[in-house]
Amino acid sequence: MAGITGLTFLVLCLPFVGALAAPILTRILAHNAAWPLALAPGIAFLHFILLLPRIAAGQTVSGGYDWVPGLDLRFSWYLDGLSLTFALLITGIGTLIVLYSGGYLKGHPDQGRFFSFIFLFMGSMLGLVVSDSFLTLFVFWELTSITSFLLIGFDHEREAARRAALQALVVTGGGGLLLLAGLLLVWHATGINQLSALLASGDLMRASPFYLAALILVLGGAFTKSAQFPFHFWLPNAMEAPTPVSAYLHSATMVKAGVYLLLRLNPIMGGTPAWETILPVFGGATLIVGTVLAIRQTDLKLKLAYTTVSSLGLLVMLTGFGADYAIEAAVLYLVAHSLFKGALFMIAGIIDHETGTRDSTGLGGLGAAMPLTFAAALGAAISMGGLPPFFGFLAKEEIYTALAHGNVRSIVFTSVAVIGNALMFAIAFAVGLKPFVGQKVETPKHPHEAPALLWLGPVTLSILGLAAALFSGLTHSFISSPMASAVKGEAAAVSISLVPHPGVPLALSALTIVLGVIVYWQLDRARDLASALLPRLGPGPDRGFDGFVTGLVRMSSLVTRILQPGRLETYVTATFLCLAAILLVPPAVYGEYPALPAWPGHVLWHEAAVFLIAVIGLGAVIATRDRLTAIVSLGIQGFALALIFLLFGAPDLSFTQFMVETLSVVILTLVMTRLQLSPADRRPPAQMLADGAIAIACGLGFTLLLLKATQAPFDGRLSDFFNHYSRLIAHGQNVVNVIIVDFRGTDTLGEVAVVTVTGLAILALIRVRAGGARKLVDNDPDRAEERG
Repeated sequence: MAGITGLTFLVLCLPFVGALAAPILTRILAHNAAWPLALAPGIAFLHFILLLPRIAAGQTVSGGYDWVPGLDLRFSWYLDGLSLTFALLITGIGTLIVLYSGGYLKGHPDQGRFFSFIFLFMGSMLGLVVSDSFLTLFVFWELTSITSFLLIGFDHEREAARRAALQALVVTGGGGLLLLAGLLLVWHATGINQLSALLASGDLMRASPFYLAALILVLGGAFTKSAQFPFHFWLPNAMEAPTPVSAYLHSATMVKAGVYLLLRLNPIMGGTPAWETILPVFGGATLIVGTVLAIRQTDLKLKLAYTTVSSLGLLVMLTGFGADYAIEAAVLYLVAHSLFKGALFMIAGIIDHETGTRDSTGLGGLGAAMPLTFAAALGAAISMGGLPPFFGFLAKEEIYTALAHGNVRSIVFTSVAVIGNALMFAIAFAVGLKPFVGQKVETPKHPHEAPALLWLGPVTLSILGLAAALFSGLTHSFISSPMASAVKGEAAAVSISLVPHPGVPLALSALTIVLGVIVYWQLDRARDLASALLPRLGPGPDRGFDGFVTGLVRMSSLVTRILQPGRLETYVTATFLCLAAILLVPPAVYGEYPALPAWPGHVLWHEAAVFLIAVIGLGAVIATRDRLTAIVSLGIQGFALALIFLLFGAPDLSFTQFMVETLSVVILTLVMTRLQLSPADRRPPAQMLADGAIAIACGLGFTLLLLKATQAPFDGRLSDFFNHYSRLIAHGQNVVNVIIVDFRGTDTLGEVAVVTVTGLAILALIRVRAGGARKLVDNDPDRAEERG
C-alpha cells in the first residue's frame, strides 16, 4: 500500500513536470513535441486504470504530508470511485487534448507556453479531485481558476479574450472565497478538516446549527465554478479561448469541479430539505436557460458552450433531487457528457481549422470532404441526443427512471428534463450532422480531412462512448457502480443496459426524440423565436457583470479619493486619530483606568533638572515658528530621556537613545534642506488647535497605557528565561544585546532591511523631485534667460 501511495504522489506531480518540460521540448522538437508531451498524462492515465480493480473492490488509496501538524493542516489525497473516475477523465481526455493541441496550434509561436498552461491546469484539476484535506482542496480549487484565466486569455492581444479571462477569474475566484468560508465553517462545526473523515461522520454536519450557512457558502463556490444560473454567463464568454481549451476545460474538467464538489459532499450535506430544494431549482433553471440560449446561437462553439451550461444544470438537479436512481443517473450522464462534449468541441475546432468558419449558417455538405470527422461527429451527436447504442442513451434512461414519479414535484422536474433534453437533441445534430449533410456551401478555406493529431481525439472519444454502452456490464463494474457508491455513501449497483425496458422512462425518451426532431426540423424558426424573446427579458447577467465591475471601479475611485487624497498630512492625522481612539476608548468603555501614581516624597536636584530640561525643550518646540529650530528642540526631549536611562542604571539603552536622537535630528535637518518647504510653520490657529488636541490625546493615551502596565503584577518568567539562557546558549553577558542579535535576530534583520529600503525610497523620491524641479527650471524661458 505504501508503494501505491508513493507512486500516486509521483503521478500527481507528472503534469507539473510536463509544464516545465513543455517550452523546452517545443523549442527542440517544434511540431513533434505533442507526442512526447502526451506521455505525462498518458502514464498518469495508465496508473489510474491499474487502480480500477482495487477501487471496484471497495478499497481506497490515500496519502499525504504534514504541513503544520500543530494546526492539523496536511496536504493529503484520497482516491475512491468518485475521485478515480474524475482522475481518469482528466488524464485520459488530457492526453488527447495535448495531441489535439499539437495539430491545432501547429506553427503557433507560443505553442510551448500554451502546453505549459494546459499542463498546469491539468495538475491543478487533478489535485482538486483527489484532495482529501480542506487545505489541499482550496489550494487546487484556486489554482484551477488562475490557470483557466491564463488559458482563456491566451490570445491576450485581443480585448475579447482579456475580458473573458478576467470575467472567469472574478466569478470563479469570488466563488472560491465563498467556498473557503464554507469549508472553515464546516471545520468549526465538526472539528474535522479531512473529507474522508467527514464521509464517515454520518449526520454530524447535518445536525449542526451552522449547516444552512455552510451549505449556502459551499453552494456559492460550486455554482460559480459550474456556471449555474445566474452565474452561467462566464462559461460561453470563455469560448474566446482556443478550441483545445474549450474542449478540455469547459466540457470535461473545470466546469465540472463544482459538480464534483456537490457529489463529494452529498453524503455529508445531502438529504436535507434545503439541499433537495436549492439544487433542483437552480439546476432546472440552468438547464432551461442554457438550452434556450443555445438555440439562439449560430457559432458552433457557442452552441456547445450553452449546452454545457444546461448539462451542468441537469447534473446539479439530479444531484439534489433525492430520489432513487438520481445519483446513478448523475454519474452516468457525467461520464457520457465528458465523452460526447469533448468530442464535439474538438470537431467544432476541426471544422473551423479546415474551413475557416464556425458559423453553422455557412456550412454544409462537408461529409464527403471530411468523412472521418463526420463519423466521429455523428457518433458524439447520437450520444448527446440520447440514442442507442451510445452511452448517452443509458444516461437518459436512468434520468427518466429517477425523475418520473407521480407527485407534483417529480412531474415539474421531469417536464424540465424532457424540454431540456429535447432542445439538446436538436443542438447535438445541428453541430454533429447539419454541417456535414445537404448541399455543399462555399467556405473561406477549401475543406479537407484533418491531420491525425486533430481527428484522433474525437474519434477515440466517440468510440469510447459506443464501447461503454456495448460493454455496459464492465463499465458499471469498474466505473459507474464505484462512483455511485462513493457519492451515495453506501453500496450502489448500476445495472442499466442497452436492452430497452418498456415503461414510462422509455416513453419519455421517445417523447424527447420526437420533440428534438421537430425543433431540429424547425431550427431556423426556433432560433428566430429565441432571438425575439430573449431581449425582452432584460439585459441579462453578462451586462449585469459589466455594470457591477463599472460600479465597483467607480466606488473604489470614490473611496480612494476620500481615503487616499495624496496628502501626507491627512494620512498622519488619520493615523494618530485612530491611535488615540485605540488608546482612550477601551479604558472608557470597560472602566480600566489606572490608579493615579503617588508623587515621590523626595526628588533629587539632578532628576528635577532633567525633567526641567525636557519641559524647556517641549516649550521650545511649541513656541518656535521655525521648522529647523523645532527639529533641534525636539531632540532635547530624547536627550533628556537618555539621561533618565543613564541615571537609572541602563547605560547601553541610554547610549542607544543618544544615537537615535542625534541621527534623527541630523537626518530630519538634511531632509529639510532638500525639500522645498516653507521654513516656518504657517498653519492657521484652528488647525494648530486641532493638531494639538490630537497630540495631547495620543500622549494621554500612552500615559494611561504605561501606568496601567506598570501597575499590573510583574510576571518575571520571561526575564528569568532571558537571564538564564543568554549566557547558557548565546554566551552573552549583555542580555539586551543577546535578545536583539540572537533571540530575535531575524526580526532585527527585517527591521534593518525595512529602514534601509525606506531610506532608499526617500532618497529616490527626493532625487526625482529635485530632478523634476530642475527640469521645470530648464524649460522656463525666463529662468533660462536669467542663467544666460
